[in-house]
Amino acid sequence: MRLRTLLGGKPKFLLVGTSSLLILFVIPFVLAHFRRVQAAPSAGESTVRVERKKFSQTLRLNGSTMAARSFAVLAPRLEGAQVGSMVVTKLAPAGSPVKKDDLLVEFDPQAQMKDYLDKKATYDNLVSQVAQKKAEEDIARAKDDTAMKQAEDELKRAQLELQRNEVVSRIDAEKNQEAADEAQATLKQLKETYQLKRAAAAANIRILEIQRDRAQEAMRYAQSNASKMTVHSPMAGVVVYNTIWLGGRMGTVQQGDQVRAGLPFMAVVDPSQMEVRVELNQVDLLRVRTGLHAKMHLDAYPGIELAATLEDLSPLGHTGQFSETVRVFSARFSIQGTEPRLLPDLSAALDLDLGSEEKALVVPCQSVALESGNSFVWVQGSSSFEKRAVKMGSRNDTDVVVLSGLKEGELIRRFAAEEQPSGIQR
Repeated sequence: MRLRTLLGGKPKFLLVGTSSLLILFVIPFVLAHFRRVQAAPSAGESTVRVERKKFSQTLRLNGSTMAARSFAVLAPRLEGAQVGSMVVTKLAPAGSPVKKDDLLVEFDPQAQMKDYLDKKATYDNLVSQVAQKKAEEDIARAKDDTAMKQAEDELKRAQLELQRNEVVSRIDAEKNQEAADEAQATLKQLKETYQLKRAAAAANIRILEIQRDRAQEAMRYAQSNASKMTVHSPMAGVVVYNTIWLGGRMGTVQQGDQVRAGLPFMAVVDPSQMEVRVELNQVDLLRVRTGLHAKMHLDAYPGIELAATLEDLSPLGHTGQFSETVRVFSARFSIQGTEPRLLPDLSAALDLDLGSEEKALVVPCQSVALESGNSFVWVQGSSSFEKRAVKMGSRNDTDVVVLSGLKEGELIRRFAAEEQPSGIQR
């Protein structure tokens, strides 16, 4: 009878099953219990007090160290010589300090000296050939001049004999005429061939002179190549070896190794002026400007911390390593201070200071949740936690600034990472 009253006095509801009746009465109690559980802190949650403190924004960047002033030592490129590689005979130790004009590396000069001596012998031979050819030409010129002088004299004598034709016999007169014609033809032929002989001799001499000049240039190249076998430091600094490919292995150069021409295998760096080159993601570009300060840490030496300043920022981006659509920008940081262990090509991490607020209202990032685009927190009330909308400001990896909606000293919920509800901003 009581059940009939609860069901509105209608007997047809008595046909409902026992399980359906249990669901009908239990669901409201389950929903109320879920609301109480949601408002009460769980084992994975804790409370934190809203406080005012210094808030700092930092950006972590990764790069590698390099010297602001350095000199790359390359295996010399030899002029006019086909040399595959050169053998190192002397080498400055890695990490050793050097002064200006100190010896850095010396290569085996035997091949270049032999080449120089061969080129010098060829040059000397061509010099003697040119001198001999000129002497022969002088002799030939004198001989031709004598022959031409004799032909002129013979022509004059024949012309004098022609004047006697009136008093001599007809036969003698014809002989005198033939002799005069022959002398004139001979003189004409000598005059015509004289210039041709001089031009031919000059051409032959010029060919030898060109060969001599080419041999002289080859000799100078060989002499210059021999002088390149020793490399001296143009500045004071520290010797640093580069890791290169050496005969099927990666390593640094040692005495006796063969190095290909043009390969940079060593460098002299000035450790008093070091810098860090980093790649900046386009997402962080608008927050960065030149003049910002950072703290540098070396991965190889965790105890080292040096100040750094952003000096240059490239205005043009290039394709990143992991995506063709995301651009990266090159940035250069100067390092203040010196450290004996600070050498080039060390991986470094930079904590870039993007700005700070002295007395900002700060809460942990784990306390803020997002719902329909609005931020809210759970604030502890007299008997339970209340949901309250807040306006967020700047944030870093751990904290976020509250612009409105909270007061200093209030307690709010902070969710653990494994218990954090969906929508909470990290």
